[in-house]
Amino acid sequence: MPQLIITVEGVEVRQVYLSRDRTTLGRAPENDIVLQNPAISSQHCAFDLKRLSDVFVEDLGSTNGTFVNNKRVKRQRLRDEDVVAISSFRIRFLTASADSGFRATAAMAFSPSQPAAAAHASFRVLTGSSAGLEVPVNKAVSTFGKPGVAVIVVAHRPSGYYAAHLDGEEVPQLNGRPLRQDPVLLAHHDVLELAGTQMQFVLAN
Repeated sequence: MPQLIITVEGVEVRQVYLSRDRTTLGRAPENDIVLQNPAISSQHCAFDLKRLSDVFVEDLGSTNGTFVNNKRVKRQRLRDEDVVAISSFRIRFLTASADSGFRATAAMAFSPSQPAAAAHASFRVLTGSSAGLEVPVNKAVSTFGKPGVAVIVVAHRPSGYYAAHLDGEEVPQLNGRPLRQDPVLLAHHDVLELAGTQMQFVLAN
């Protein structure tokens, strides 16, 4: 299934599988993909799925434009590994979903079938041009970061959200201390520094 990997300043914020004929992106809440950034139009662009894996990106008359591989486009068919640029967001297109390569260690064992914690979680970006952006943590296992630099994994267990360093030479910092491979329970307002970006962990009931 075709997939979009959305990053901002090198930090992965969302993965979207294109299963619908048309997937819209914009600032307005009625979009399928909502990105809260003043540089993004209310209805910015759409991804059209044709047949099994042919995907076209179409600009919907946005103010600041939609770019594919640094070229402004109105409508264009996407090829594997094309990069769509919208403001500070970079959207990598993959024609087929790939295995994330995550391997759970004994210390990080979890059961996705167990009931989830009651609270909803997100990361709030604190630094850079995307400061204020809310990144939801809504999967049993989520990965964030810049591949090859620093990547963390966040596991959602019944007892809460646990973070650990997954990959990359640069060691992330949690509240000013190195985040290692042993999972750490995240608390409301913990501050994570990942690949040069600071993010605050937020829990809301």
